[in-house]
Amino acid sequence: MRLLRRRPAPAPTASVSLARALSKLGYCSRTQAEKLVHEGRIAVDGRVARHPELRIDLRRARLSVDGQTVSAARRIYLMLNKPRGMVTTASDPEGRQTVYACLEGLNLPHLAPVGRLDMASEGLLLMTNDTRWAQRILDPASGVDKTYHVQVDRVPDEAFMARLRQGAVDGDEVLSIRSAALLRSGERNAWIEMVIDEGRNRQIRRIVEAAGAAVLRLVRVRIGELVLGDLAKGAVRELQAEDTALPLAGHSPGELRIRAV
Repeated sequence: MRLLRRRPAPAPTASVSLARALSKLGYCSRTQAEKLVHEGRIAVDGRVARHPELRIDLRRARLSVDGQTVSAARRIYLMLNKPRGMVTTASDPEGRQTVYACLEGLNLPHLAPVGRLDMASEGLLLMTNDTRWAQRILDPASGVDKTYHVQVDRVPDEAFMARLRQGAVDGDEVLSIRSAALLRSGERNAWIEMVIDEGRNRQIRRIVEAAGAAVLRLVRVRIGELVLGDLAKGAVRELQAEDTALPLAGHSPGELRIRAV
């Protein structure tokens, strides 16, 4: 494992809730912060805080947890090759393995996923403690494409591909797609490249199902111009400064560790 390069943290935004402040500083998630507040373990300017929604000025407030001062963590931007079968949460009430297992032993501050991949999906997942950067990627106005390689349980014909490109209407939701192209096919199934610029729940799977097929595998291979490439399953890479600017320009980020999960 190589050391992560230190990058100056941007000045935090003033006037936020206490729970969000701890998240923005990279100490923990908002849910974890709320728990710490209720346990009486967080102090603001030397006084124990009792309300997670207490508004504070991050430029002036002194925060501590169990008497230890909390300061802004360095900004970290990671690319992770999420294995199939992991959930994209910090913890799971059903005891399933989470993507945080891939970060064990890396001595990182609290990071949050940028969007999600469902348990059955795999591939490129970004993680960071820079909430503003994450929101820029997730904001539909940014127009960041997400590219998936999708294995379906049939050999597509032109009519099927046309239905995919039309998107789908599911209840009151309109599910759109930027493009769909056949990659390769066998006797019983095929791989299709599908590109979307939204992030609706199970969007790709719902579009495929509406077209009359089922998804066998779903792998996200690109976000903007950040490409998963040959990163091993369960491995992470740090993104360099030039990688984090929109549009997400693709380079060869240094590898932290390759470890099969």
